[in-house]
Amino acid sequence: MLAKLTSKNQLTLPKAVVGQFPGARYFEVRAEKGRIVLVPAKVTSLEGVWHKMESLGISEKDIEGAVRWARKRK
Repeated sequence: MLAKLTSKNQLTLPKAVVGQFPGARYFEVRAEKGRIVLVPAKVTSLEGVWHKMESLGISEKDIEGAVRWARKRK
């Protein structure tokens, strides 16, 4: 099966392939050994991320500090 790359870097995946992944709307994309690999990905809500951070004791202020620190290092 072939998929054509458009001038806008878009691919249309063959129905026979996509049909094997019902419900998949997003795919993780990576290059491996000269190949493009697509893996179905679940997109989680930001609410879930904030809940996990709270459970780990990480505050919004901690994140802001980490971002400031990371931006200073170049």
